[in-house]
Amino acid sequence: MSAPAHSPVPHISERTSAPDLTRFQDWLTWLARQGEEDPDVLVAWVGGSAATGGYDEWSDLDVELLCTPGAHDAVYDRLLARIREEFDVDHVWELPRAGWPDGRQCFVNHQHRPGALAEPTRIVDLHISSLSDEHRFVDVRRHGTPIVVHDPDGLVELRHDDEDAIAQACAEWTEQVRQRRATAEWLVNRAVRRGQLPEAASLYLTFALGGLVRLLRIEHCPWRHDFGLRYLHEDLPAAVAARIDTLLPGPDNAAGLAELSAACFAWTDELLAAR
Repeated sequence: MSAPAHSPVPHISERTSAPDLTRFQDWLTWLARQGEEDPDVLVAWVGGSAATGGYDEWSDLDVELLCTPGAHDAVYDRLLARIREEFDVDHVWELPRAGWPDGRQCFVNHQHRPGALAEPTRIVDLHISSLSDEHRFVDVRRHGTPIVVHDPDGLVELRHDDEDAIAQACAEWTEQVRQRRATAEWLVNRAVRRGQLPEAASLYLTFALGGLVRLLRIEHCPWRHDFGLRYLHEDLPAAVAARIDTLLPGPDNAAGLAELSAACFAWTDELLAAR
């Protein structure tokens, strides 16, 4: 299936509307400077909730940076060194190298304990990748419209992911949920019956609620079928999302895991029967 024609992405300074990124202005300025001064920094943009919607005072800044092919490790090392020198950094969480075959990722924390939510969040999720079509093509349905900080050569393109590949992935997952239906229910309910509540909760979220949400995403937003429970209220119709809320285990829900499991799998059966 042919991809849509190239859509130019406006630079952040050209956008008529954007979320208020004021508390990360130092980072935006710094990223633009890296693009101007470091020849291996080819593209930098902001994604995440700032691009998809829902950005608020607790959001981090999701930065995507594309560099000279094959130079991602070197670029990552020197940019992280500059970050430590030029910013007030409390600590950095570096993800294992094996996580990305052609890139690196880290979370730069400017606060000692951001989870206390005592003040607006100052965390930057920095993802550096070697330039490739896989990384420079952005499906706005999946990732939102990128907020471009540096892209002098217009490398970032807005285009939908391959529709045939999406349809195939959705069909494969639907078949997986169908095939594992009986086994999944047995795994959850066996753990409940044995009183292994931590195991039961984990299995419930993975196989009962997780499988159900996957089917709902396939129906309502197939381009984000693999997003799990993230952005659920943004992606699903309000009534559907509200119904999912009633299936979450916790102190505010009097139903036990066995009852929630039964409700999940009954809804799953309805969706499978309709496909």
